[in-house]
This record gives sequence, C-alpha cells and structure tokens, in this order.
Amino acid sequence: MHDDRKLVEARLERVLRERIRPAVHPVTTPLAVEIWSTDGEPVSVAEGLAAPTSPIAAGTPWGAPWGTSWFKVTGAVPVEWAGRTVEAVLDLGFTARTPGFQCEGLVYGQDGTPVKGLHPRNNYVRVGAPAAGGEQVHWRIEAASNPDLDASGVPFQPTPMGDKATAGDAPQYVLGEMRLAVFDETVWNLVMDLEVLGELMAELPVDGARRWEILRAVDRALDAVDLQDVNGTAAAARSELAGVLSAPAETSAHRISAVGHAHIDSAWLWPLRETVRKVARTTSNMTQLLEEQAEFVFAMSQAQQFAWIKEHRPEVYARVKKAVAGGRFVPTGGMWVESDTNMPGSEAMARQFVYGKRFFLEEFGIENDEAWLPDTFGFAAGLPQIIKAAGSTRLLTQKISWSKTNNFPHHTFNWEGIDGTRIFTHFPPVDSYNCEMTGRQIAHAARNFKEKGAATRSLAPTGYGDGGGGATREMVAKASRMRSLQGAASVEWETPKEFFGKAEAEYPNPPVWVGELYLELHRATLTSQAQTKRGNRRSESLLTEAELWAATAAARTEFPYPYEELDRIWKTVLLHQFHDILPGSSIAWVHREARETYARLAKDLEDIIAGAQRALAGDPSGGSELVFNSAPHNRRSVPACGASAAAADDSGVVPAAREGGGYLLDNGLLRVEIDERGLVVSAYDRTADREAVAPGRAAGLLQLHPDFPNQWDAWDVDAFYRNVGSDLTEVADLRVEGGSVRVERTFGESRVVQHLSVPADTKRLDIDTEVDWHETEKFLKLAFPLDVKADRYASETQFGHAYRPTHQNTSWEWAKFEACNHRFVHVDEPGWGVAVVNDATYGHDVTRTSDTTTVRASLLRAPRYPDPETDQGVHRFHHALVPGATIGVAVREGYRANLPERTVTGSVKAVAPLVDVDNDAVVVSAVKLADDRSGDLVVRLYEAHGGRARATVRIDGFAAEHAVLTDLLERPLADAEPPAQTGDGLALALRPFQMVTLRLPRS
Repeated sequence: MHDDRKLVEARLERVLRERIRPAVHPVTTPLAVEIWSTDGEPVSVAEGLAAPTSPIAAGTPWGAPWGTSWFKVTGAVPVEWAGRTVEAVLDLGFTARTPGFQCEGLVYGQDGTPVKGLHPRNNYVRVGAPAAGGEQVHWRIEAASNPDLDASGVPFQPTPMGDKATAGDAPQYVLGEMRLAVFDETVWNLVMDLEVLGELMAELPVDGARRWEILRAVDRALDAVDLQDVNGTAAAARSELAGVLSAPAETSAHRISAVGHAHIDSAWLWPLRETVRKVARTTSNMTQLLEEQAEFVFAMSQAQQFAWIKEHRPEVYARVKKAVAGGRFVPTGGMWVESDTNMPGSEAMARQFVYGKRFFLEEFGIENDEAWLPDTFGFAAGLPQIIKAAGSTRLLTQKISWSKTNNFPHHTFNWEGIDGTRIFTHFPPVDSYNCEMTGRQIAHAARNFKEKGAATRSLAPTGYGDGGGGATREMVAKASRMRSLQGAASVEWETPKEFFGKAEAEYPNPPVWVGELYLELHRATLTSQAQTKRGNRRSESLLTEAELWAATAAARTEFPYPYEELDRIWKTVLLHQFHDILPGSSIAWVHREARETYARLAKDLEDIIAGAQRALAGDPSGGSELVFNSAPHNRRSVPACGASAAAADDSGVVPAAREGGGYLLDNGLLRVEIDERGLVVSAYDRTADREAVAPGRAAGLLQLHPDFPNQWDAWDVDAFYRNVGSDLTEVADLRVEGGSVRVERTFGESRVVQHLSVPADTKRLDIDTEVDWHETEKFLKLAFPLDVKADRYASETQFGHAYRPTHQNTSWEWAKFEACNHRFVHVDEPGWGVAVVNDATYGHDVTRTSDTTTVRASLLRAPRYPDPETDQGVHRFHHALVPGATIGVAVREGYRANLPERTVTGSVKAVAPLVDVDNDAVVVSAVKLADDRSGDLVVRLYEAHGGRARATVRIDGFAAEHAVLTDLLERPLADAEPPAQTGDGLALALRPFQMVTLRLPRS
C-alpha cells in the first residue's frame, strides 16, 4: 500500500506539471509588442500612454534597475475562437520568485483605464468569455523593473541594488512570451481539483481511510486523462473526483475564516514611490476578482495606501470606493500605516489610529473595530489602552509565530496592557499572513490551533503579500472546494468583523496574556539605522512643541493655528514609522530619503515653533530673554508648558583635577569621578550617601561586539554576540573643554568623542557621544554597571512604563536579551534607584549578577543587508545617568532630555501655561486645537508613575465653560462623567497609567 501511495503522489506531480497545467491554454497566438523606457523616475500615466514605442521580441533583455518601461501590446482574437473563453497571457520575464520581489506591471486599456495588474502568479488578462472573434487588443503595460535583491539565490548578501544611485543600468529581465490564448475552464478546474485533493491527501494520516479514498480517486482520475488529449478527457477525469470532493466536512471540523489579503509593505526592498504603484496594481486585481467571484472578500489596511491611490491613481480609487460600498472590499485596521509599535512615542502611536480611523470614516463611512498588524515586530505593553481609546476592541497579529525560543501559548486570548485594558486578540494558527490556501496550510492551521475544545474558529489572511499581489482566482477556487470537504477544515470567506464577532461569541472567557507581546526575533530593529530613529524621535518632540506653542499662541494672540502644516507633517512622520522604515530594515534608498525627509520636517516644525513663540514673546526690541519650557514638568522657575525670564538650565560645574589622574565633577548633590581613561568610576549621591557605580567597575563604558546573525542581518542580533566583546578603554585625548570633560577614543576605523558634564543643581551626569562610525558587522553598546540589586527594571513605553525581569529564570526571560525603551530605563532597590535617560536610542539590555545591575544602551550596528552601508558616518547621542532617581524623576528627566528649553528675545516677562497640572504624576502629553478646526482646545494627560493619582487641571487664557472626556478622535465618550469643576479648575482621578483626553469647547 505504501508503495502505491508514493507512486500515485509522484505520478500526480508529474502529470500536473507536464501535461494538465499546460493544457489550460491549449491554443495560443502571439501578440505584437513594442517598448518605451524612461530615463528617470516614473512618468505620469498620460505621458506613458502617449510615449513613442519601438518593437521588442521575446527573449530581449529590458529594464534597468528601478526603471519603468511602457509596453504596447496589440493583436486580434482569431475569428475561429468565437464562442470560446479567451485571455492574454503576458510574461514580462517573471522568475519563480514569490510575487512582489521582481518586475511587475499594470495593464491599461486603449482609453487609459486601468485593467489589471501583472505578477508571476497572476499574468493573465481576460479578453472575452465567450469571445466573439475578431476583437482587437490594444493595451499599454506600465512595467516596473524592480531588481530582485536575492537574485543570486543566496539570501542576505550585500548588494548595491538597494539604491538607484548605486544599482547601475544593466537590464534586469528578459521579456517572455506575450500571447492570446484559449482558456479551457474544464482543464483549469481539473487542476484545482487535483491540487486540493493532492495537498489534502498529503496531510491526512497515512493509515487513515480518507487518505486512501482520495488516493484511489486521484489514481482513477489520472487513468481517465488521455495525455495526448487532456482537453478532450478532462471532464471524464473530473467525474472520477466528484465523489471525494462532495463528501462533507465533519461537524467538528475547525472553521477558518478566509480573508483576502495583500500585506503590502509601505517600503522595504523598494522605495516609497514604488509602493504607490504596488497598491494600484494590487487593488486593480482585487476589485476585478471581487466582480468575478461572488463569495470573495478582500481586506486592506493602511489608510496611507488608500490615500496614495486616491492621489495618484484616481481611476483605480473610484473602483475601490465602489467595491467598498458593496461591502466585500473592507478597509481594516484603522491605522495610518501598519507601524512598528515598540518605538513610536505615546502621541505618535495614538495618532496612527486617529489619522487612520478618521480617513476611513471620512472616505467610506466605516469605523473599524479591529487593529490589524500581522507583520509588526512585537507589541508594546501600552498598546491595548490606545486601541480602546481609539474606539476599537480587537487586534489581529501573526508575527509572534516567528518567535524562535518559546511557542506562544494561545491563538485567541485577551491581551491586557499596563493600565489593565483588555483587547480581544487573535493570532492566526495558519502561521502566515500570506496564506495561499494550500491543503498543507489549512491542515496546519487546524492542527496548530491551541484553543481546541474551547473554540473552533481561526482566521487566514489569504493572498500574496509583502510586495503585494493579493489573492488569486486559484486561491478562491481552492477555498470553495474546502468550504465543506471531509478531512479538511471548513473554509468560508468572511470579513474581519464577521470573524471577530463569531469568535468572541463562542469564546466569551478566553485566557489573558498580561504585558508586552515580545517577538523573540528581529531584536536588532531597535538599533539598526540610527539616523532614522533619531529623525523619528526628534520629529515627535518637535511636533509636541509645535502643537503646544501654536495652541497657546492661537489662544492668546492673532497667531493662526497651522492645521494644514501639522496635518501634513504628522502623516509624514506616521508613514515613516512603518514597520520596515523606523526599524531600519529597508534598502538604502528608503533610509536616504528618510534622512532627507526628517531634515525637511525639522525645518518646517522649527519655523512653526519659532513663529508661535515669537507671537507670545512680543516685540523683540524689548530686550527681555524669555525661556520657553515645553516639558510637562517645571524647570527651576520656568513653569511646565510655559515661559519665564529665568536663566536656562545650561550652567554646569567646572571640572576639577582628580588625584591620580582624570577629573572630578561635584555640584554638592552629585560627585562624579572620571579616571585617567576617561571612564566614570564613581557617581556618588551625596544626599542619599550612596554610590551608583558598581565597585571596581566603570560607567559610560563603550563596548564593542562582533555582530553576524544567522540570518536577517538588519533585523536580528543573536544571543551569541555576547560571547565575544571588547571594552574601549584606550584614550586618545582627555581634557577639559568648556564645562565638560572631553574624552576621545579611536578603534578600528572609527572615532568617538564624549563630553561628560554635571549641571549645577541636579543629580545628573550628562554624556554626549559623537561617533564617526566606519565598522562592519559590529555592535556598539554604552554600559552602566550599577551598584543596585534589582530583580526587575522599568522601561518607558507608551503612556507609562513596563517592567521586565533582570534574571533569566526561564526561557521567556532569557529570550528578552535585547528590548525596547523610550526615554528612560529605571532600576531600583526599595528607597533608592538609578535612571538611564536617552534622547534617541531604543534598544538596550539589562543584566544582573548577585549585586550588580548593568544597563547597556545600544548605539550602533553595521549590518550589510539590505543596506550595505548601514549607519556609516557621524552619529550623535545623548544619555544621562541619574543616581537617586525615583520613577517620577526618571519620567521628568526623560522629558527634559527630549524637550530642551528655548530662549527668545521679546517684550514680555512670562508666558503662563495654557494648561497647568498640580500633580507631577499626571503628565501632559499633548496640548493642541481640535482636528475639526472648531477652535476647541484638546488636552491629553496620563498617570505616569504607575499609581492612583488626583490632579487639578487649570486652563489659563482660553475661554471654555466646560470640558468633556473624549476618545482619541476627539469625540465625546457617551458613558463618561465630565470632569468635576472646582474653584481651581478640573478635578481628575486617574488609575495607574490611565490616559484621558479632555476637550474644552471654545465659548
């Protein structure tokens, strides 16, 4: 019997490959093809359609890297084909690679109307069903010759192809055949029958009756096929399979909701401009498939991608809007892009939902109840509260299945965030966001589902993704055969809303997962492409300042609030938080453009800030120096979110010579000793009589490791990197420069200069590091070994902080050897702690020996794929060591490091805060005018210390009779009691890490 099984399986594979699949198009005739190629960036559709062309034959090389060619394809349907189904098969030179990673095309009709996209698994265009005979074909194909970055067959090899400036101009592809063909639907259906049964058969138990029943039917069907007349015998072969295909699924079969999907990375191995075209190609195909297949459902996330086709391909967008109105093309997710969720700050993460959900509401009248993040590299513990505050209650992700150490224990569960908010979460057991509806995948989903016995449903995002493409007619055909098929899970096309509704109804009390959803992979994305990360952090900080001062100035002067500018800038910043841009895992082109974009945004935001502060400061000839403090905490006599004539916090102690070499910095609160190597050997908290630096160790220590992960170069750092490392202790120059100690070191091909200083009145050591980095496959860390015995530590995340263990008791703790923080990491013993603060780094590690806790900030890497020049050049970092810090001090110092003071000359002596809060535990994260341009004031606050807090919020200089609590979209919460009015302002009582949004209507 087993020999029979192997023989039938081998027979099936060959007959399908060599006889039956080729017979799908039994008769063909060539089309005439001409070409015109652009020299630069893509031209408009009108220009491409009108461009002069010249003949090109199959077998001719075409397409410089990142180029665009316009093909003209003409021909006529032979009259003898009348009554038969006819389609064109158009091969641009496709390879066997997955769609989205090579050449692609969009077909336009003679009138310029988009017809259909082309990729290797979807290269047909229907002409007539049936054809009348004699139809004229006249198409243009906008073809992108995007290079295959793994064309060598060896993944992760350095390549110059990731930037047009270095890719050269050698043709990338060889034109294939362009032909009209008769489409034999019976043969095509036989292919689908055999593929489904063959794939299912391979997944069934070897000794099970159903497997052998299918095998015998397949064997009979192959006997029925005349290999010299497949088209004439296909119907007879199908009849041999009818019985096994009609056997219904068991009532206990796992139920899979198939959702058409094309996870399109907004940038990755292609630049942003190419994604615009990828979206147009994919949505052209999906709208057509929806018209052809009545059961099919397609879901698409990322409002930015809808906005792109609205702007650049309005004809395609019209088809999308029509399909959305029909209910089966479903905007999902409610975010501007599928962003990283670890690194975006509190406000940026909130605005991802604000801008995404608002776009879907305004364009389609749709409000999503689910966040849709299948490919994001782990999920910060503050996210559930943000999702709920945006008006959603559900989350879909898949990426956690990529974890390499621990198998996540649930597929359907409630996820609880730092404030206690719970979100119904599904993690598809198909383990792919690019399901192709194969029997292997469907069987894996059923076997893999961890909620068996308590729940029966899972979701399968179905279609080619990453580079786009979406679902195909073959996937729809396979799903229809598995709607109720014995031995298989039961598959039905459903919207995300339909799936979640049914899943929640059958599983009302799912298990709860508390805290971050940590991905045990891709940890290096917290460090790769440091300039992109600095650009993001700086943009977030500048946006905080711009909104604050613009709102304050608009409330008190004639300054016009810059709605359009802020809207444009926010959308650009949110776009660059996409999960392959901010994480540093895209090609060189993407990060080069990101650096340029961040520089432009910084200038635009600086102009807004300067204009608003100028309006508030008054006549510059007045001669008064006014210090503006954008941070949500007072700075000496400068109020939070206000300005005064006090001096800026830029004074510091003068370094003194240290006995034995080096220097001493002492402000009466903190005494810092820097030895002859330029290393911090003591940071003594005078008020607590406590040393911060571990005995015999040195802080501010740069450490260098080799960094060559097993795969995914820009994405991964593997635990073995720690096996080898060197301390950079050799000093090239040590001297006093201004009010700081300057330390210069050289190593390898690189150079680093650090400035160490202590302000006059704060227990804080500031370390400013400039690295001219020219290493390859190295990892640079900044270490702080602390004399603290801490079993856990806190790292800032959105609207609060999360705790992680410092030990490695289990594989779960061990796997978190590189993690994310925002502005601070805090370690403590009861009564005393230390904070390490930063202005632009995210990756870090914290380890502990019996009595020493070491915090290390990750500064730079040097992977060579997909950008072979990653991080080469000059970088600047700011860190601060804060001995004696409570969590509250860590929060305060984190904001201060990221929101520096600004001095403006004017005629006024002070600017009172527009918003004032009387409890430092309640932090203002945003002050702005309402997005609807009503002039209402919007204030967002959160409890930052992790405990209960009461606070009074005072509004100064803004006429408002009352305040309402709103969601993130600034809509009143129906069941929320308005904050109580007191004589001093608005009284708030907040739970730990609770975030609230207040709206104050202008009177």
